[in-house]
Amino acid sequence: MDGIDRAILRQLQADGRLTNVELAERVRLSPSPCLRRVRALERGGVIRGYHADIDPAAVDLGFEVTVHVELSLKDRATVEAFEAGIASFDEVVECRRMFGVPDYVIRVAVADQAAYETFYMNKLAERPAWRASTHSSR
Repeated sequence: MDGIDRAILRQLQADGRLTNVELAERVRLSPSPCLRRVRALERGGVIRGYHADIDPAAVDLGFEVTVHVELSLKDRATVEAFEAGIASFDEVVECRRMFGVPDYVIRVAVADQAAYETFYMNKLAERPAWRASTHSSR
């Protein structure tokens, strides 16, 4: 990967909807070699996909909460059950394993505080092996 590839990536990160002609102009290449480079970056797994940046409030997910979770048991079965459970919750937009305290940091997006309370009480607090605490919201 050279400087031109990095410039292509920066431009696509800023605006994934650029046409190949616009992208080529911005990185000072002609369209054909620019497209070849983009395709090579896609084939090589450097560019994994293109995504839309959605306004959370427009889709009733404007209330975001960061939750810290500690597992009372840290054996394989508990960890696997926790990760499978969290992956099944539509409200969870991100889950990171921390390898320390807390064990996991989870981002939850819901419509409002009442929706978060329902999620917390019906999904997070129901699990005896998990101890979750809310740390921030927006």
